[in-house]
Amino acid sequence: MNAKIKLIAQYLPETIVTNERLVREFNEWTPEKIEKKTGIRERHIASENETALDLAAKAGAAALSGYDKDKISFLILCTQSPDYFLPTSACILQDRLGLSTATGAFDFNLGCSGFIYGLAIAKGLITAGIAENILLVTAETYSKYIHPLDKTNRTIFADAAAATIIEKSDAVGISEFVFGTDGSGYENLIVKNGALRNKLNPAPVDIADDQGNVRNENNIFMDGTEIFNFTIDAVPKLFNDVLKKNHTTLDEIDYVIFHQANKFMIDYLRKILKIPQEKFYSNMLHTGNTVSSTIPLALKDCLDNNILKTGDRILLLGFGVGYSWGGTIIQL
Repeated sequence: MNAKIKLIAQYLPETIVTNERLVREFNEWTPEKIEKKTGIRERHIASENETALDLAAKAGAAALSGYDKDKISFLILCTQSPDYFLPTSACILQDRLGLSTATGAFDFNLGCSGFIYGLAIAKGLITAGIAENILLVTAETYSKYIHPLDKTNRTIFADAAAATIIEKSDAVGISEFVFGTDGSGYENLIVKNGALRNKLNPAPVDIADDQGNVRNENNIFMDGTEIFNFTIDAVPKLFNDVLKKNHTTLDEIDYVIFHQANKFMIDYLRKILKIPQEKFYSNMLHTGNTVSSTIPLALKDCLDNNILKTGDRILLLGFGVGYSWGGTIIQL
């Protein structure tokens, strides 16, 4: 018994923040400079009253619009911006999507590697005979964690949700996985306040860094240099380990899709790994870094534009906050 991706749907919030709009707030930049550095021209941002669960519901409804929802036996939601500490957002999502009460449902809290982990969980449930058809949803609203004057993070992160249906298959659609974790770097991408270790501070003190970014400990903090160093250390080994575990080579891979962190980072990785440009996909121009949804959004974009075809083998790598990383190969 094997597992295969059946379809992918998405939802992008209606509000679009362009580079031109950001430059009106941070006039030391130009739209062209932001795009050249990040690879991002615009990003979708959730409205004040729009949550990750709302995005998940819309992506899930899109995935199920032409699919028999009674076939779904498990719902998995990946998010780091849940509506509540409890109950589990996936339980609410089950009801909002009108899925059967015989559906299993749970959340898991993971960021940039979340889609890869979700595929592994779905494959495990299917190959163990626990489920046959699974709805995997990734949904994130990092924008709600960002200080309005944190210009670096505002250029990079965006909000989105993706819904992927994974089915039992006779063919091997999802291959072997490689994972890794290094929690020693947890403080380099973090929201310190708001959960149970440190409660939300009602009167936080704003801090400005050397680049002029402003934040406080209720907001997201990212040490870009340390994240970059982690990435260039972990990802090349992950890339080679995924190929080795699946007994294949880059020549036998049709496409490579990395977590869409930012243009500089993934272009650097492509070059040091000697991945041909024609095999390497990037689609962050109009969506930005949507955390756990970047890979499924890129996959959907490839499918919608007939870049991928049946039988293609795609190497997927997710890496980031945690630190956490994972990779696999899928076949359409």
